[in-house]
Amino acid sequence: MEIELSSLYGQEIYTDRGVYVGRIEDVNVDITEKRVSGLAVRDINPNAFDTGDKAGVIIPYRWVIAIGDIVLIKHVRKRLVSKEEEEGSSGGEEVNTNEE
Repeated sequence: MEIELSSLYGQEIYTDRGVYVGRIEDVNVDITEKRVSGLAVRDINPNAFDTGDKAGVIIPYRWVIAIGDIVLIKHVRKRLVSKEEEEGSSGGEEVNTNEE
C-alpha cells in the first residue's frame, strides 16, 4: 500500500470496533527499513488508552488495518495502572475497553 505521509497528519484513528482513539500528529519512519514504524497520536480518548500524564501515544504501524478517510487499527485493551504498580509493585489489571 502506497500513501503520502502528509495525508496521515490530522486523520482520526478508530479501532475496528468503532472506538475513537485520537488524531495523528506525527509519523515515525524507520529510515533503514524504509517503512512507517508508528503513528504519534494526541488528544487520546481516555477510554482507549490510559496515558497518565503523557501527552499522547505511539501506535505501532503493524496495528493499522486500513487507511482512507480515517485510520482503522486493531482493537486494543486498555491498561489500568493501580497506585501500587506506579510505585513499583504489580497489581494492575487488563480490561477490555469495549463492553460486549
